[in-house]
Amino acid sequence: MVNTEKVKMSPLYLTLIRQLHQDKVEINDRKIGRLGSIDIDDHGFIDFPEFHFEPEVCEDGLVHGCALIGKNFRRFLNEMPKYINRSSALACCWVGTLDRFMPLRLAEEDRPAQLQETIRKYRITQAGFGGMNHLCPDTEIGLRLGWKGLLDKIRYYRKRNNPADPDFYEGEEQLVLGILEWVKAHQLLAEQLAREETDPFRKENYEEIAAVNEALCYRAPETFREAVQFLAHFQSVDRTYCGGGALGSLDTLLEEYFERDTAKGILTEEEAVWMIASLFFNDTHYTQIGGLTPAGDREVTSRLSFVILDAMHLLQIPTNLAVRVHAPVPGQTEEAEILLKRAVEYTLEDGSGVCYSLEKGISEGFSKNGFPLELGRMRVKCGCNWVAIPGREYPLQDVTRVNMAVALHYALEDLEAEGKYTTERLWELFCTHLGIMVDCIKKGYDRHYEVMQKGMPEIVLNLFMHGPMERGLNCANGGVDILDLNIDGIALATTADSFAAIEQRVVQEGKITWERLFELLHTNYEGAERERLMLKNIRRYGSPQSAAEAWALKIRDYYVKICKETPTPEYHLMIVPGMFSHGDVYAYGKNLEATPNGRFAGDPISHSSEPDPGFARGLDTFSPALKANAVAVTQPGYGNSAPLHLDIDTGLVENEGGADALVALIHAHEQAGGTLINMNCISKEKLLKAHEDPKAYPDLVVRVTGYSAFFASLSKEYRQQIVDRFLAE
Repeated sequence: MVNTEKVKMSPLYLTLIRQLHQDKVEINDRKIGRLGSIDIDDHGFIDFPEFHFEPEVCEDGLVHGCALIGKNFRRFLNEMPKYINRSSALACCWVGTLDRFMPLRLAEEDRPAQLQETIRKYRITQAGFGGMNHLCPDTEIGLRLGWKGLLDKIRYYRKRNNPADPDFYEGEEQLVLGILEWVKAHQLLAEQLAREETDPFRKENYEEIAAVNEALCYRAPETFREAVQFLAHFQSVDRTYCGGGALGSLDTLLEEYFERDTAKGILTEEEAVWMIASLFFNDTHYTQIGGLTPAGDREVTSRLSFVILDAMHLLQIPTNLAVRVHAPVPGQTEEAEILLKRAVEYTLEDGSGVCYSLEKGISEGFSKNGFPLELGRMRVKCGCNWVAIPGREYPLQDVTRVNMAVALHYALEDLEAEGKYTTERLWELFCTHLGIMVDCIKKGYDRHYEVMQKGMPEIVLNLFMHGPMERGLNCANGGVDILDLNIDGIALATTADSFAAIEQRVVQEGKITWERLFELLHTNYEGAERERLMLKNIRRYGSPQSAAEAWALKIRDYYVKICKETPTPEYHLMIVPGMFSHGDVYAYGKNLEATPNGRFAGDPISHSSEPDPGFARGLDTFSPALKANAVAVTQPGYGNSAPLHLDIDTGLVENEGGADALVALIHAHEQAGGTLINMNCISKEKLLKAHEDPKAYPDLVVRVTGYSAFFASLSKEYRQQIVDRFLAE
C-alpha cells in the first residue's frame, strides 16, 4: 500500500522552496523588462545580458553540420556564465537557446524550394520541414551510463562502425566533452561558494553540490540527488539546443533511487521535495507521473508520485507536469484515484497545476496505426500537447499546422469565380485545397528526412535514444525504429461553423444570397452587423446534434483520411493526424480574411478542435461538459492529442460539485476517447484584474495550452485568448 499522505515539511525546507519561488518571480520580471512578453513555455533560463558568443561558421555564414555544431556547443558551454541558486539543491542553468547566439540554420540548398509557392499561398508557417526536438528522450540511458559513459559509448561505436564521414560521431563527442567540462566548472564554483559561505546549512549544501557534480564527471548517478542533478544537467543542455523540453516519466525514472535512499536513511521525503522543486525551478521540462505498465495490469503510481506533486504545489511556479489518467485497474488499490483528486484539489487551490494525459484515447488510438496496445501505454506526456515512446519514437508532433479555414477561403474564392453556387461544390473545392496543403507538408517531411542529419541533427537527443549511436544515424533519419510524423489540423470550429452558417442562412432559409455572402466577406461585414450576427448566431459546433457538429465530423473524417491514406511520397513515412493550434490562434487569424461564421478578418481562429468561445450561450446545461463532449467526439483518433482547455470560474466549479465534479468530468472525457485536458480554475474577477494589470499579479500561473506560464509574461493577445475561453456562470 502506497503512502498517499502529503509530505510533512519543516520550516527550513518550506523557506528554501518559498525563496526559490520568489527568485523565479524576480528573474522573470527582469526578463520581461529586458526582452518583453514571452508567449511560449515559461523557459527557466537565467538572463545574462552581458554574455555574448562568437561562433565559428560555414562559408555561407551559417552553422550547420554535426561536427561544427558540436564544436561550437562545447565552446558555448565553456564560455557561458555558471550559476548556482543559493536556495537550490542543484547546480547549473541555461542562458537561452543556442540559435539566439549563432545562425544555427540549414543551408539554403537543403530547403525545399519547390514547395515555397504552395507554402506562401496557403500561409503554411509550419510546413513539416526543419522541426527540432519534438520527441521524447529515454533519460534512463543517461542515468545508467552518466556523461562519461555516454562519451565511452560514442567512442566505442565510432570505432566499431568506422564511418567514411566522421561528422556525426565527431559532433556528438565534442558535445559530451563540453558537457563534462561544464559540469566540472560547476563543481569548482560550488567549492568556491562553500569557502565563502558563513551560514552552516548553505555551506554544507554547496559542499554537497560540489561533491555531486564531481562524481558526475566520472561515473553514473548512484543516489537520488545525483540522479536529479543529472536531469538538471540534461534539462539545461537540451533547452540550449533549439529549445528542447521533453523529460519523461519522472516518478518511474527516479523511483529506484528514491526508494533505495529513503530505505538507507540518507534521504528524507522533505529533502526529496526540495530537490524536485529545485529541478522544476531549473526549467519547465515536460514530465508525467502515474499511469500504467505496458501490460496494463498494474498502476505505476508510487510514493514518489505524491512527493513530486507536492513539490509542484509548494513551489507554485510554471511547471509542465502531467498526471496520466486511466480507468481503474481491477484488484488494484486506490492510489491513482487519490493522486488524481489531489491534483485537482491543488488546481482549485492554486488556480492552475497539472494537465491530465488520458490513457484510452492515447493508447487505443495509437494501436490503430498498426502498433501493439502495449506500445501505446509506453507513450509519455512529454510536450505541450503530445506524447511519445521515450527513446524509440520519432513523432515530430506540434511542428506543423494546416489551417483549414484557409482551405475554405480559397474554396469560396473558386466557387465565386465558377458562378455555380452549391454547398456540394463548395465542399469539393474545400477538399481539393485541403489536400494540397496536407500533400505539401508530406513532401516537406521527405525533404526533412533527406537533409537533417548533415544539416541540423538532434545532437542532444541522439544521446538518449535507442539506435542513433549504435547506427551512426540521426534519430530523424533512421536512427530509431518508429517514425510516425504528425500533421495538425487547426480552425475546425471556424470552418465547421462557416459551412453550417452557409447551409442554414443561405441554402435552407434563403435569408442571405450567395452573392450577398461574397459581398459581406469581401467588405469584412462593413455596415452589415445584423447579417454578420445572423451568420454567427446559429447552433454552433459544440451544440449537440447541430448541423455544425455534423460538419465538424465530416471535416475531421476527410482530414484524417487524407493524412492516413498515403505516407510521404518519397520515403513512405507514416503520417499520424492531430488537431492542435498551440497558442497561435491570434497569429493564424491575423492573416485570414473574413469567414462565413461571422468572424471578422484578422480575428483569431478557433482553438485546436474546440468549439469557439461563447458556443454554449443560450444552452441550458453545464458548458464544460458540452465542450468536453465536442472535443471527445471530434478526436482524430490515432493517438495524437486534440486537447480540451477548461478555464473555469471557481464559483462555477463550487456550484457544480467542486473537485469531485471535475474528477468525474476528467474520467468521462478519458473514457469518451479524449487525449488531454488543460485546466485553469481562477475567479473571474481575479483573471480580469490580472489581464488589465498583469504587474499586479506577478506570480499568477496559468496553462496557456499544454504549457504553463506566468500570466504576466504573456502578451496581451495571449492573455486575451484565456479570457475568451473562460467559462463562468
